[in-house]
Amino acid sequence: MEILLTRHGQTEWNVLGKVQGRADIELNAKGMQQAEETGEALKNEKIDLIICSPLKRAKQTAKIICKNRNIPIIYDEGVIERDFGEFEGINKKEFDFEGYWSYKQNNKYERAENIKDFFDRVYEFLDKIKSEYVDKRILIVAHGGISIPVNCYFNGIPQDDNLLKLVLGNCEVAKYQYKK
Repeated sequence: MEILLTRHGQTEWNVLGKVQGRADIELNAKGMQQAEETGEALKNEKIDLIICSPLKRAKQTAKIICKNRNIPIIYDEGVIERDFGEFEGINKKEFDFEGYWSYKQNNKYERAENIKDFFDRVYEFLDKIKSEYVDKRILIVAHGGISIPVNCYFNGIPQDDNLLKLVLGNCEVAKYQYKK
């Protein structure tokens, strides 16, 4: 099984540096253009199935990427963005954003999703699709936060605990292969 993973296109909150977890923000004009470009880049790629976050920005990106192609889209809560809880909608500079993404620190919050719980959720999702779609090529359309545990699932957690270096840019595509 091979997985292609892309992050949704740009939103206004991306431009403003605001944290957007579960906030259901739509793509801006640049985000739609990015999705068009990614769709063009993937037009000759065999894709059996798209698994997409149920948030608007990911749904819009998936629909643009696969327009004019008959690829089924499944919406799955397993790839919804991390719940930023009390940090939702504030600028990344207004709190310890690096500490929030530290696997070693494993900080607990009032409402925000703990990083190890978040990783467990994404790993469980990846284990599930690995068994359900053995010989398929899947495009996952999700979020920057989701790109971190997906990368770690295949490549391990970096020794330096710098998880933010693993975040995909808007509409950037990464490829992963399950080893049998």
